[in-house]
Amino acid sequence: MACHVLITGGAGFIGSHLADELLRHGYRVRALDILAPQVHGPNARRPSYLDPEVELVRGDVRDAEAVKKALKGIDAVFHFAAMVGVGQSMYEIEKYTSVNNTGTAVLLEAVAAAQVRKLLVASSMSIYGEGLYRDASGRLREGHQRSIEQLKVGKWELHDERGEVLTPVATPETKKPSLASVYALSKFDQERMSIIVGNAYQIPVVALRFFNTYGTRQSLSNPYTGVLAIFASRLLNGNSPRIFEDGLQQRDFISVRDVATACRLALETDQQERQVFNIGSGACFTVNEIAHRLGRLLNREYIPLHITESYRAGDIRHCFADIGDARTYLGYEPQVTLEEGLVELAEWLNRQIAFDYVTKAHAELSVRGLTL
Repeated sequence: MACHVLITGGAGFIGSHLADELLRHGYRVRALDILAPQVHGPNARRPSYLDPEVELVRGDVRDAEAVKKALKGIDAVFHFAAMVGVGQSMYEIEKYTSVNNTGTAVLLEAVAAAQVRKLLVASSMSIYGEGLYRDASGRLREGHQRSIEQLKVGKWELHDERGEVLTPVATPETKKPSLASVYALSKFDQERMSIIVGNAYQIPVVALRFFNTYGTRQSLSNPYTGVLAIFASRLLNGNSPRIFEDGLQQRDFISVRDVATACRLALETDQQERQVFNIGSGACFTVNEIAHRLGRLLNREYIPLHITESYRAGDIRHCFADIGDARTYLGYEPQVTLEEGLVELAEWLNRQIAFDYVTKAHAELSVRGLTL
C-alpha cells in the first residue's frame, strides 16, 4: 500500500505543488486546510489547481478534532499551515502566534498520539535574521541587527566595529538564529517544538528552512505573500513595485517546483545526521534585479520601480542560502534556473487577475510607525 501523507496547508501555494510531486511518485495525499480568505479569497472553495486525487479536509490546524480526523490512517505529515508575512506579523501579533505557535502545538499533540512515521515542518530563512558576512580581513561574522539611527539616515549596509562594510556570504544552517520579526519567532517556535516533541516520542523530524519561494499558484491579492507575487500584483495593475531601502538587498529565490522536490527527498531519505536543512537555489540576486526581470517578462518594463528609501520593521539586509547539507544528505540539486522559473511564472501571471492591496498594506505599517 502506498504511503499516506497529510499536508497541513495543503491547498496553498507550496502545499499544492508538493501534493502534485507526491502523487507523481505514487503517494496518497490528504490536505488539511482552512482555506483562509486572505489567501484563497472571500468565498473560498476548493482551488481548481488542487489535484482531484488529493483528499481535502477543510479545517483549522488549531482545532484538535479536525486535526485528529485528518491524521487517521496517515503515515507521514508535512506541516505547512501558517500565517505568512513579516510585516503583518508585527501588528497582527495574536493571530500569527495563535495560528503558527498554537496550531503547531495542537498538531504535535495529535501526531504524538497517532504515532506517525515522520514529520516534516516548513521553517523559514527568516529565522536567521541577517545572514552570514565576511569582514575585510576575511573573517566570518554573523550579521547583527542594524541600529535605528543608521536606518534613519539611509545607511543600509552592515559595518564592523571599525566602520568597514561587511560582505554577505552564503548562510549555512549553523548560523545562530536572530529573530527580527514575530513571524520569524513563530517559525523558529514551530521548528524547535517539532524537533523537541519528535525526539521525545522517537518520531523522525526534519525542518526545512525555505528561502524566497516563487511560482504559479501564489496568492496575487495577498499583500503579505512572497515578494515576486507582490511585485506581480503591482505590475499587472499598472503600478510601480514598491521596494524598501535601496533595492540592493540580496536574497535567494527558489522555484516552488524545486522546493517540492526537496520536500519529497526529505521524506524519502533515511538519514539521522541532520534535522534542519536550507532549501534554496544557492544563488543570490538583488531585489531590484528581480523586479526588473519580472517587469520585462510581463511587458511592463515601462513601469518604473518605486525605491522608497525607507525601512520596514522586521526586514534584514542580506540573506541567501548555503545548500551544501541538502546536497550531501538529501541528494537535492536545484533544477530550475531563475530565468526558466520567471518565464514560467510570467506565462501563468498573464492569465491571472490580481487585486493590488499593497498600498493599503503599506498604510497599515505606516500608521503604526513600523516604517521609517
